[in-house]
Amino acid sequence: MNAIRVGVIGGGFIGKIHIEALRRLGYVEVAAIVSRKQETAEAQAKELSIPKAYSKYEDLFNDKDIDVVHLTTVNSLHYPLAKQAMQKGKHVLCEKPLAMNSKEAVELLKIARQQKIVHAICHNMRYYPLVKQARAMVRAGEAGEVRLIHGHYLQDWLFLATDYNWRLISSLSGGSRAVADIGTHWLDMVQHITGQKVTAVSADLTTFIPVRKKPKVEAATYVVQELKPEDYEDAKIDTEDHGTVVLKFSGGAKGVLVVCQVCAGRKNYIHFEINGSKKTLDWNGQEPNTMWVGQRGELNGEFIKDPAMFHPDAARYAGAPCGLGEGYLDTFKNIFSDFYSWIREGKAMNEEKVAFPTFVTGLQELLLVDAILESNAKKGQWVEVSYRDGAEAEYR
Repeated sequence: MNAIRVGVIGGGFIGKIHIEALRRLGYVEVAAIVSRKQETAEAQAKELSIPKAYSKYEDLFNDKDIDVVHLTTVNSLHYPLAKQAMQKGKHVLCEKPLAMNSKEAVELLKIARQQKIVHAICHNMRYYPLVKQARAMVRAGEAGEVRLIHGHYLQDWLFLATDYNWRLISSLSGGSRAVADIGTHWLDMVQHITGQKVTAVSADLTTFIPVRKKPKVEAATYVVQELKPEDYEDAKIDTEDHGTVVLKFSGGAKGVLVVCQVCAGRKNYIHFEINGSKKTLDWNGQEPNTMWVGQRGELNGEFIKDPAMFHPDAARYAGAPCGLGEGYLDTFKNIFSDFYSWIREGKAMNEEKVAFPTFVTGLQELLLVDAILESNAKKGQWVEVSYRDGAEAEYR
């Protein structure tokens, strides 16, 4: 069959990861790239061997050769670009968050359903092989009744007052930063594993660095620049560096998440521990190929990634045999494989049957962030998460 042709909007850090992972599928062609300036788009297209380069989004959406659009832009562009792409009949895979707020997300979900678009939100972190195995073990009852779900996501890339990025600008990234940017990865992961939705939250958010030194020149994410004092200007920060969120889950489990982007030495430390009535499962993303399994009265130890020992529905996400590590970049290949398999087979979109996270997941995530922000504004009072307008489904 003919290759599925894709246009990627955004050629930065995450856009290039998308392009690399797409090419690993074999039946997907990255046919176009879009950047803000034509010369930039052309340079990226040349560097990455992409046939077409556009600086206008409309040119991509009007390109009849393009089947799917990937959105890897700043958060504020997700809603308008996803909307335009779907109205032109393009399938859409959007980086998280789906939109700047839940109202926008509701509209995108409605359009996707009306246009019969195959739609996905890029929660790739749930696609580590051992995360899929943890899900299979919990769903099979091997951990027993899930009692406690806790962990953290810690980074240090915003540790200094001189660290600056567009994610610090609420008009571009949204009303929450640490929770919405990285905390939602953890929240998605544990809800995906357990099948339990967060139903209520009590949150405490903190901005440890309320004024930062903004470089007068633009910097890419995770890039450290050596600048002089006169190269900076003061910028007030209105999003959180940290969040501690106490959680209640739909199946009766209780939980705690600590998320922070100013923890010295912690690069991308995502970790969960799930305590069940039979077993404990403990995993972190910096050592993704092992999971600690704890038991009372039996041996405790490391479960090394081994597809031969996985549940069948988890084994298909392990592309390499035991002893050969798989990591962050492989998670993109795995989520794209699920998404594009559905398109390749020409199936009508069915949010209850697809294996990948959809715009429903994106809406659920934004409603959860709404509740966390509301709880923080109310000094940590418990706030129930209001799932509505298409977000009532179980967490997938």
